[in-house]
Amino acid sequence: MKIVQLLPELNEGGVERGTMELSRELVKLGHESIVISAGGKLVKQIESDGGKHILFDVCSKNLFTVPSRVFKLQKLLKELDPDLLHARSRVPAWLVYGANKMLHLPFVTTVHGFNSVSFYSAIMTKSDKVICVSAAIKSYIQKHYHTEEKKITVIPRGIDLEKFNPKNIDEVFIDTFKKQYQLKDRMIVSTVGRITQLKDLETFIRAIGIVKETFPSVCALIVGGIREDKQSYFESLKALVKALDIEEHIIFTGSQSSVAEIYALSDVVVSSSKKPESFGRSVAEAIAMNTPVVATQHGGVLDIIQEGDNGYFYPVGEYKVLAQLLSQSRALEFNGYAYVSENFSLNTMVTKTINTYKQVI
Repeated sequence: MKIVQLLPELNEGGVERGTMELSRELVKLGHESIVISAGGKLVKQIESDGGKHILFDVCSKNLFTVPSRVFKLQKLLKELDPDLLHARSRVPAWLVYGANKMLHLPFVTTVHGFNSVSFYSAIMTKSDKVICVSAAIKSYIQKHYHTEEKKITVIPRGIDLEKFNPKNIDEVFIDTFKKQYQLKDRMIVSTVGRITQLKDLETFIRAIGIVKETFPSVCALIVGGIREDKQSYFESLKALVKALDIEEHIIFTGSQSSVAEIYALSDVVVSSSKKPESFGRSVAEAIAMNTPVVATQHGGVLDIIQEGDNGYFYPVGEYKVLAQLLSQSRALEFNGYAYVSENFSLNTMVTKTINTYKQVI
């Protein structure tokens, strides 16, 4: 099969990583993989894995340029002549919808998040088949768009069990990282993801302020990149850390490529999102590394965490509850790798996605 995936850009994020991983696995299985986006740092990886990347503006929300972009995309798709189109976000989906009116190519969308309910978001349900990344997302689109049951397939995001395998961690990186940030003999609590208001890092920081009273050795790692438009929010977080007098207990590491190692060296991982996560890839990845996770009690993570076994839930914003659960989580012992292998493997995701493609084709 020749598959074209379309997404706004290829930088940091779960959608981007999922696209990259699926592209790689499609190539391994002998399919032709093409990714269309406005570019980004993952383009080189797509290409080194054997996929093809085509630079195209499927990112801009400028309505005035839509007609010309639809026309250009239609021309491009006609030349590529793929077996199937797979849009992973709303702008690409709208552009494909317009370009595909004359081409009539099989069309699949993946709903990755709890998008605002609107005519604009409804485009994600206008494809031949709708993939939802969790049961929570499926319920959401059925409630708001009355999408037919037979049109929906739930395929959780797949975890790369080669990368997120406790046996394959880079011990040299962990040793170097711990020395760099003076983490020896400290209780390490991590949160991983882009720094945005939706991650509710204020609650995370306030919880650490409480935990350090009982565990003076606690050190919180906030791991993630900062976009230019989030600089003021980042400054407010640093001001909060200073106001709580916990500067020795909070480290902003910036974006890190060795995420598996970050999870492995952590005693607990936190997912503190205000908005429900569509799936919660970071939660599953951390559990695969046998690290317990404390997460806000909504969204796709409800499918992943087994409370009291591999983690706990807490209500959004309740930093005192979070602080208590961070202490409790340290005592949890479990085989997270086996659990994730059985329920959320990349191989399962790829197999189910290809089967969905074949059904549509």
